[in-house]
Amino acid sequence: MDKYFALVLIVALPFAASLMLAVFTRISRDMSAWITMGVALVGLVMALFLYPQITEGQVLARKFEWIPSIGLDVIVRMDGFTWLFTVLVTGIGALVALYARYYMSPEDPVRRFFSFLLAFMGAMLGTILSGNVIQLVIFWEITGLFSFLLIGYWYHNAAARDGARMALTITAAGGLALMAGMLLLGHVAGSYELDKIVEAGTAIRDNGLYHVALVLILLGALTKSAQFPFQFWLPNAMAAPTPVSAYLHSATMVKLGVFLLVLLWPVMSGTDIWFWVVGSAGLITFVIGAYSAIFQQDLKGLLAYSTISHLGLITLLLGIGSPLAAVAAVFHIVNHATFKASLFMAAGIIDHETGTRDLRRLSGLFKYMPITATAAMVASAAMAGVPLLNGFLSKEMFFAETVETHTGSLLDQSLPYFATLGGLFSVVYSIRFIHGVFFGPAPVDLPHQPHEPPRWMRVPIELLVLMCLIVGIIPGLTIGPFLHTAVLAVLGEQTPYYSLSVWHGFTLPLLMSIIALVGGIVVYFAIRRLAMTMDGPPVVRHLKGQRIFERIMVAISWRLANRLEGVLGTRRLQPQISLLILTVLAAGFAVTTRFDLQGFALPSIEFDLPFTIIWIVGAGCAVGAAHQAKYHRFVALVLMSGAGLVTVMTFAWFSAPDLAITQLLVEIVTTVLILLGLRWMPLRVPDIYKDFHWPVEVKIRRSRDFLIAVVSGISIAVIAFFILTRDVADTVGTAFLELAYPEGGGTNVVNVILVDFRGFDTFGEIVVLAIVALSVFALLRRFRPAPESMERPEQQRRIIERYGRSHDLDGDATGGRYTATAGLIMHWMFPVIIVLAAYLFFRGHDLPGGGFAAGIAMSIAFLVQYMAGGTRWVEERLRVLPVRWISFGLLIAMLTGMAAWTFDYPFLTSYFQYTEIPYIGKVPTASALFFDLGVFVLVVGATVLMLVAIAHQSIRRPKVRRSDAEDEENGVQAGEEDA
Repeated sequence: MDKYFALVLIVALPFAASLMLAVFTRISRDMSAWITMGVALVGLVMALFLYPQITEGQVLARKFEWIPSIGLDVIVRMDGFTWLFTVLVTGIGALVALYARYYMSPEDPVRRFFSFLLAFMGAMLGTILSGNVIQLVIFWEITGLFSFLLIGYWYHNAAARDGARMALTITAAGGLALMAGMLLLGHVAGSYELDKIVEAGTAIRDNGLYHVALVLILLGALTKSAQFPFQFWLPNAMAAPTPVSAYLHSATMVKLGVFLLVLLWPVMSGTDIWFWVVGSAGLITFVIGAYSAIFQQDLKGLLAYSTISHLGLITLLLGIGSPLAAVAAVFHIVNHATFKASLFMAAGIIDHETGTRDLRRLSGLFKYMPITATAAMVASAAMAGVPLLNGFLSKEMFFAETVETHTGSLLDQSLPYFATLGGLFSVVYSIRFIHGVFFGPAPVDLPHQPHEPPRWMRVPIELLVLMCLIVGIIPGLTIGPFLHTAVLAVLGEQTPYYSLSVWHGFTLPLLMSIIALVGGIVVYFAIRRLAMTMDGPPVVRHLKGQRIFERIMVAISWRLANRLEGVLGTRRLQPQISLLILTVLAAGFAVTTRFDLQGFALPSIEFDLPFTIIWIVGAGCAVGAAHQAKYHRFVALVLMSGAGLVTVMTFAWFSAPDLAITQLLVEIVTTVLILLGLRWMPLRVPDIYKDFHWPVEVKIRRSRDFLIAVVSGISIAVIAFFILTRDVADTVGTAFLELAYPEGGGTNVVNVILVDFRGFDTFGEIVVLAIVALSVFALLRRFRPAPESMERPEQQRRIIERYGRSHDLDGDATGGRYTATAGLIMHWMFPVIIVLAAYLFFRGHDLPGGGFAAGIAMSIAFLVQYMAGGTRWVEERLRVLPVRWISFGLLIAMLTGMAAWTFDYPFLTSYFQYTEIPYIGKVPTASALFFDLGVFVLVVGATVLMLVAIAHQSIRRPKVRRSDAEDEENGVQAGEEDA
């Protein structure tokens, strides 16, 4: 197998499997688990296959050009350190998938869980294997998004929702700071490639922007790894399912911060600000996290604070800045991943088999589950730093580094004492985990009778505990070679001599370990009863970061937002549009004042009577629509459509058929959209309001809006006039005209621009369109308009008395006998419109048309069916499934762009040739046709999703919804039951 293909496959396979689980609704619970575990194992095997390629400091990298003009490329890169992290993510990911197979309840939508887990795994691998720092930040943020979905998986639980929101808010804010820091880092280094940034380490540290970039990058790293003062979000994430906690706390989410610190250690470390900021944050987190863990009553809460403490230990080691400290940090990252994953899984088994995680109710479980208890005790001992276990080795290296004097500062000199204190605390909470849960009297009044879990549910714990033992006993033969490869990739020539021997003689670090172990035992038995009664740690329990966070969120999202809404916001659309238009006019005026207009003369143009008549009709329709909007919105809509048709004719008149076709189709869809919304607005009939006098403030407002509309209209007209009559030979349009056929393979310049020259912009636009469609659907799926938003009964009665039933929109007297005929005609139109859409699509590259226009036309074909037969009729006979259309559209467009990478061309590079078709002859074909197909499919899905969601509100009556889990298992899609 090609090594570069394997490298790409490691990142791509989890995303592909996640998409498969999301799309194919018939995949069973067990199959979802086996697919997830299989994907993780494949990634692990691929990493093992690549190990010989990255030994002795070698780097394996594959570059795909993305936007080479600004130095943005997709680079998949693996060295010894990222290889080690890849093994952790895939190996522990496979064990978590096996464990989750038995942990998750049959009532849970398990397929969705594994889909999220795979996507999160892919985002982690994408972050780890990124060779471009901007690409790294993108994957970094994707991990935050999917961790939000995993933490809030049980969204019916308020604690899960709050924990997910807090985690996303804190880590996403840090991610924004990280993006700014990486931009500065790339600017200083002259490249966004990680290898070039590492080479420029000295120049970066000497640059004036170093301090700003360092603070921004540290904000991203410290928030992600829950370091002081951002540590409070991690315990609140315990509402997630235990497999999620085991994965996030051991090898993935919270390790990303320290991973980044190690990755950039050669570039950013070695300065005073690095030592004080990173070292102080790590030291405070290490001690406070360990102290807080002692007094937790929730088993997972104890492990969460212990995770915070161990991450602080790693951060402190990196802050010290010596090469040996960096070696110890990398070593402890691996050790912590093994014993912490096994401990979380053990906690999950205890909760699963007893029904509680409350330490005050748990005791004497050893006799009921001896195998699980033994494994958990070994892992806890590794966490405490007991000899002959892996945690002891890295913690002794930590003690050794704190003893060394590096700067002579007060912080440096106090490190041995704080390190010993933190180690003592870690022994206390480890003993509390072991003694409090597995020993003592038999438990009483537990929700379930405790017993051993299924055999295969214990296997992941047993394997991880076995690793703790083997590494602790023979570290040189097990972890030694892999640790050396990882350290060499980070430190290079700075790699120091270090020993992984179990015995180094009677040394000061050994004495510190003995003091921590013995002192921890004494302290535990001294405060055991106190710890069982405390609701949080003494002294610091009132200094809750969660409370501070909530107050900040209230201040920002409630008070400040309300004030801003009071100043800038309004429930009416007109002021917002007016403000937007005035801002654009002001910007345009500011630009035009910079030009010298002296000597400027209007070009001579010929008077065109037919065109003038068309525009007079259009202007009359626009003015009529504005006037009728005050009385009857349906009449205003008809007149507005007339103005739109005049715009279509104008585009056609000025030889812009593509714009004319698109405008015509958009006019149709927009008209249907407004028609669907009219039902929820009160009727306005001229005779009812003929004696009504508008208040003075209303007249002033309408006059103001009229003046803004006139000024903006005249301004746009003047700009259009100057553009259309300018005499400039060399423009960007000229270049497009000259290059459209030689380089794009199409004679329709507009379409070639959209799918070739500016294909990346189009890709971004369809992504935005997909997001908008899903947002509209999410807002409307549970929306039920209030009864008072419809026509008032008294108003309806007066309308019917004066005009008869023909003006009652809810009545059936308005041409009811024509309904069947109209429906029949609309059903006959369905195949005709589909043929029209196909015609517009296939001719788009050479003649007016294209994917967007064809997608709108296809959407109209579906919409007329809804209008003819109603939602129920359509959904019983025609499954539209617009969400799948959106998904496949994005996938087709993305794969088309990525196909260019296989030929070493930038993303979305187009290829064209003439293809010989029997009986037809040579037909021009281009790869852009497939990209246009993605645009077509997505436009159909997005348009139908939005309009059908609105149609459901206007046509169907409220009904009782099934649960989301039932919807998922039955494959319900948007436009079927969710409205």
